Amino acid sequence: MTLHAATTPKNGAVYTRRWVAETILDLVGYTVDAPLEEWRIVEPAAGDGSFLVPMLDRLIARARNRNISLRSLVDAVCAWDIDPGNAATCRQIVVDALLKAGADQDVSSLIAGTWIQCGDYLLAEPEPADVVVGNPPYIRWDDLGDQRAALYRATCRTIRGRGDIYLGFWEKALESLRPGGRAGFICADRWMRNSYGADLRAMVGNGFDVEAVWTMHDVDAFHEKVMAYPAITVIGRATGRAPVVVSTTSEFGEAESRQAARFTLGSAESGSGEGWRGHRLDHWYTGRGLWPSAAPDTLALLDSLADLPTLEESGCRIGIGLASGCDARFVVDDVPEVELDRLLPMTMGSDLNGTLHWGGHYLVNPWGPDGRLVDLDAYPLLRKWLDVPEVRNRFVSRKQPQNWFRTIDKVIPGLTSREKLLIADMRPRLSPYLETGEAYPHHNVYWITSDRWDLEVLGGLLLSDIASAFVEAYCVRMAGGTLRLQAQYLRTIRVPLSDTISGGDANALRESFRSRDREKASRVAHDLYGVS
Repeated sequence: MTLHAATTPKNGAVYTRRWVAETILDLVGYTVDAPLEEWRIVEPAAGDGSFLVPMLDRLIARARNRNISLRSLVDAVCAWDIDPGNAATCRQIVVDALLKAGADQDVSSLIAGTWIQCGDYLLAEPEPADVVVGNPPYIRWDDLGDQRAALYRATCRTIRGRGDIYLGFWEKALESLRPGGRAGFICADRWMRNSYGADLRAMVGNGFDVEAVWTMHDVDAFHEKVMAYPAITVIGRATGRAPVVVSTTSEFGEAESRQAARFTLGSAESGSGEGWRGHRLDHWYTGRGLWPSAAPDTLALLDSLADLPTLEESGCRIGIGLASGCDARFVVDDVPEVELDRLLPMTMGSDLNGTLHWGGHYLVNPWGPDGRLVDLDAYPLLRKWLDVPEVRNRFVSRKQPQNWFRTIDKVIPGLTSREKLLIADMRPRLSPYLETGEAYPHHNVYWITSDRWDLEVLGGLLLSDIASAFVEAYCVRMAGGTLRLQAQYLRTIRVPLSDTISGGDANALRESFRSRDREKASRVAHDLYGVS
């Protein structure tokens, strides 16, 4: 079972297609030729039995083929669900399957009652497991309620910030694995490339092996359409298996998954088919850093550049534009009746489209040049414009009632007048633009300033395919291929120091930036980075 707060009611359940569950069982090795009668398989959120049914089919087939007593399987499965109705449904599924397989009513009821646990997997004491599979709940932190959130924080050390609770399911599953055991989930892959997943990434790097990551963002993997950005991920405890990455498209389905599974479980370095491409890597990543996802040659390229400084280490500052909490009142394109010195030109993401062209938007600015809020007594028109329920009722206003008219973010003193490279979020590729110091960036626009770099030269480097390789390997990719071009991903870009770039190369990069010539910028960058 999985919960997707962004697309369903807060407690709405979305279930996995059977072929996806079958694929995960194959990848973790839960097949009839394995000693399933000796293993313990755990399903943390059983839901409608999407995983339980194929697990039962395989376990019963194994028992039939080996003349194993069904009664002896009483400890072979443990399936949890927090919902009593789901738990009852799953118990009936078990009873019906065992009766059909030849068990009597008493044995079937005993096993069903033992296998199916009604409770919260995250709050239960984990028991040793050989395999953990499923589709863990994906519930936004804000939807938990204070009491439940506090319980999860107390029991799951990897749930940090406002991260989703599926982090806790990964943590509990991995902790429970015996040596050689595997956990296979289909769930959102955001934790691999976001700051809130840092503790879980560090845990995985300490004694676990990432065996497979199948990116499934556009695949019809669930019985309902959801925007969950899922991946099939298999992680083992000290299994020693080489990691495999598979990228998929919307054409990927049941038949294609069988092909991709054969490749993943085989030894070939690469494989492909309708709707998928796969690569076998020679290592995975450790520590708290973001996990890249790319073809082996791209990962090898990024590894070879690891000794170069990052953008920030080279003398850049990276930030995000201003979030107001109520753009309907703070961001305007028709000049309202406020004091004119309270209007600050603002660059929007829509202004960055092939060229930078200011669209006429202003920030109704409550901040003075010293970085402090202005005195509303000196600005009666500003007070009148902002003193409306939609501004007063914002979270930031309720939290700081004395400063109810502030924007969520402060206006950084001096940023408006500085030259800065601007990069709009949610674009198909990295595209920097030079803003010469006349406007302040909106919150969906990221900015780069520097006292060391000629920003046009740096802009030429950022147009190159090498800079794009860094961003595309690390960043979250939305459905349809759109990139989340956030500061945390821009910080992964490594560059040569500005004073090591010759005058001729600097001129070529500057010209490439001005003409938006990505091919020329890439040729110069290849020489500077020393790569073919």
